Amino acid sequence: MAHYFEIKKNKAGEFVAYFKYDSETIFWTEGYSSKASAKNAIESILKNGPGAEVRDEA
Repeated sequence: MAHYFEIKKNKAGEFVAYFKYDSETIFWTEGYSSKASAKNAIESILKNGPGAEVRDEA
């Protein structure tokens, strides 16, 4: 699959969820103190993201 989420620890020891496409990071979440919280962030993105509107303010 060309796109995926990846959870890694940052330098501060927090868990961060990265969304990647062809191994390139597209966006990432804030740092969380637990891996479960990072997984919850991914679930929220998957649940709420598909219906998000696009705002073009250029």
